[in-house]
Order: sequence, then C-alpha cells, then structure tokens
Amino acid sequence: MKSVSKSIFIIILVFFTLYGCEKNDDSLNVPAELEVQNFIWKGLNLYYLWQDDVPDLADDRFVNQGELNTYLSNFNDPFALFNNLRVDPSIDRFSVLVEDYVFLENLFQGVTKNNGMEFTLRFKPGSQTDIYGVVNYVIPNSDAEAKNITRGMIFYAIDGQTLTVDNYRNLIAANSYTINLANFDNGAITPNGTSILLTKTELTENPVFLTKVIQTSNQKVGYLMYNGFTANYDLQLNQAFGTLKSEGVTDLVLDLRYNGGGSVLTATRLASMITGQFTGQLFAKQQWNSKIQTYFEENNPAQLVNNFTNTINNTAINDLNLTRIYILTTGGTASASELVINGLKPYIEVIQIGTKTTGKNVGSITLYDSPSFNKENVNKNHKYAMQPIVIKTINKDGFGDYQNGILPTTELAENPGNMGVLGNENEPFLSTALGLINGNARTFQHDSRRFGNEFKNSKALQSFGNEMYILNHALLENFFPY
Repeated sequence: MKSVSKSIFIIILVFFTLYGCEKNDDSLNVPAELEVQNFIWKGLNLYYLWQDDVPDLADDRFVNQGELNTYLSNFNDPFALFNNLRVDPSIDRFSVLVEDYVFLENLFQGVTKNNGMEFTLRFKPGSQTDIYGVVNYVIPNSDAEAKNITRGMIFYAIDGQTLTVDNYRNLIAANSYTINLANFDNGAITPNGTSILLTKTELTENPVFLTKVIQTSNQKVGYLMYNGFTANYDLQLNQAFGTLKSEGVTDLVLDLRYNGGGSVLTATRLASMITGQFTGQLFAKQQWNSKIQTYFEENNPAQLVNNFTNTINNTAINDLNLTRIYILTTGGTASASELVINGLKPYIEVIQIGTKTTGKNVGSITLYDSPSFNKENVNKNHKYAMQPIVIKTINKDGFGDYQNGILPTTELAENPGNMGVLGNENEPFLSTALGLINGNARTFQHDSRRFGNEFKNSKALQSFGNEMYILNHALLENFFPY
C-alpha cells in the first residue's frame, strides 16, 4: 500500500478520534493491568472490518475512558476479550491475537518452527471422525528431509495414537513426535509397522519451491510450484520468471496447491509477472469498514487500489505477457492465492485444475500497542499484537464473494495412492494441465469418496497459516501523527 502524507492524516486523526475531547483528556488513565485490553479494544474499534456489526465496538459505546476501563475489567484474559469482540466465527475465521509479535514477524519472513513435513489431513473413507495424513512435500534442510520423508507417505497415528478430529491438534503441536506410517490399499489405510521420529527446528522456507521448463510436442511449458506469498522472496520469484521468460515458455502451470497465502503486494507482483500487458490497471480493490472506507473514498481513493506493476523496488519485473494460465489448487489454496485467481479472471483466461479453494477473500494488518498501532514507540510492558481482518478484496469487475471457495474449471482430487513426483510430467495434476495445453488431456479418478475428503492441511494448522495481509507500516506510521 502507498504511503499517505502526514498532512492528509492530520485530517483523518480528527475524523477518527475515538473518544471526543472529554474522552481524550482521560485516555491516559488506563490501569497497568488493562493496557493489553485497552489496546485490543481501540485497535479493533478503528480497524476491524466488521466494527459496525459488534455493538461493544461502537464509537459511542462508552462515554469516557473510565466506562471503557470498567468494561475491560471484566476480561482478565486478553484472548477472551479479543474473541468476545469478534463477529461469529463462521464469518471471521481468521483474525489472530498473539502474545509475542516476534512470532508474526518471523512468519512474514517465512520462518516457522517446523519439522519440514508439509501434509494434508483427510477423513478416512466412510468416517467423519478418524483422519490420516498424506505428505505433500518436504522443506529442504529440515529434519523431515534428513529422515527421508517423501511426498505421498501416509501416517495414520502419532506417538501410537490413531488420529481423530479430537486429538490431532495436541499431537501435532508437540516439538517432537513420531509418525506411524501406513499403506494406502485402494482406500484402506493399513499400518505397515514403520515409525519415524520428527523434531521441529526454526526453519526458513523459500516459497519458490520448483521451477521447470517442459518441452512438449507443441511448445515449451513453464511449471512453477509456489508455496507462500512471502514478500522478502519477491526477487527470487522474479528470477524464476526470468528463467521461464528466457526459455521462451508459451504457457505456464502455476502450482498453488499448498499455498496458504501471504502478502497482497506479492500477489500483485505475481499477477504482473504472469501478464505484463496491464501495467497501471486495477488488479484488486480493498473494502474497509465504513468509517475508513468513507475517508479513503473522499480523501485518497488511490489508497484502496492495487494496480498491476512493472517493477519491484526499482527492479524490472520479468513478465510473460500471457493471455491464459493454468493454476493447480486444493482446499489448502487460500487467501493471496485466491486473490491472484480472482484478480486475473477479468483480464486473462484462468484454467483452474483441482479442488475447491479455501474461500478467504479478506485480509489483515499487524497492530502493535503504540499510539499509531505500528511498532514505533511500542508499549514495552508486553509483546501482544493483533492481526485482525480489516479488508475484503474485489477484482476489476467488483466481484469478491468467494468466501465458500473458488470452484475449479477441471475437477481433480489428489489420490493418496498416486501422488506422483512434483514437476514430473506424469504427476496427475501437472499431466492434466499438459494434456489441456496439448489437446490430449487424460482423465484421472477424482472421486474423493475413495480417498476421503480433505480435512486440514499443515499450514492451516499453524496460527496465521492461511492469511492475506497488507504490509502496512508506511500506512500506520502516518495514521496517528502524535
């Protein structure tokens, strides 16, 4: 998002005053034990997308700080207050409060505590309680790689306990655990007696996982597996597109099956690399809560838009100038990945292969406990931070209602008995894309009843794993110029 001048934000300061004169006069009278709760309320009152729908967040809910303090004193646990101020979880599935903002900052850099095994949990065929795991890929230089974990391995239990919808979170949360492996016998999950101990370490994942050029009988096809919209890897992403461009690819298969999302800016840049002929045109538009939306529309409407671009921090983007793209998806494809699909559709043909996506059409920003809600002058007494949902995104045509997921053009479910090798021309998803490109598409079994429906993937199990966010520091540092 673009930085807005301080002179403009002096106006917004007046417009968004939370309390009025009397309330501001005693706004510093916040007991030490309520500092975190005060930060939560004020941050959500200003930014939360559904602020209008939460009575306790109304601007006139409290006459002064004293009344607010009385209300906040009912919540000794900050998480209880945070959850009480959110709308129904069926609407807001993604807002996050954390006790240590370093955790969030590391996530934005692709750093997690991870054993390196990325997987999908599925229901066992015919069951709504028992689940099993299938390895999707392994992060390089991880414990999983060292232990020879490979794509397609199946585990039915952890530490000897059969996985269910009730116990999987606690089992997977451990820093070390043993996976108990099984074979996939035409839908039956059969233990094979093999167990592997995995230990989590701090890992940095490069989301540009695999780039390949495939020579078909008709043309060169680029294949890119991209696993996260991590802004500090944008130049590496651009380099991958430079390779594809130099090889003269005429088609691109973009693998977003396990991409849970990330930076809106990176999504805009990726869409610009895919195309190149739409520089300066609208890629996506943001919709905020009513008071912020009104201000931006009246004072700075450019703040609401993300346009196709041709540079990354003064580095030229390597664009492919495509008019058609093939995108691979699963239920783990979320947020910024969906933004790319939705934002490209008004401009080029998007052929989506796989299963329905997650359905996350909203995004967030990081709020710190400071006068301007950014990290400058942050409260040193605690490290709480929020990542609340603050925007909904729409495309050029005004469409953004894909909260139930984006349906594929060609339906295809991953078969745990035939996962294939990523990037290999015979891998079912890639093979289907190549067949569509060449006009000789093969038909693969996509009846998920044989495999069990997708339940969760490993990224969705991480806090803030499926997210779309705005790198908002330039915005926030000017928002309240105290």
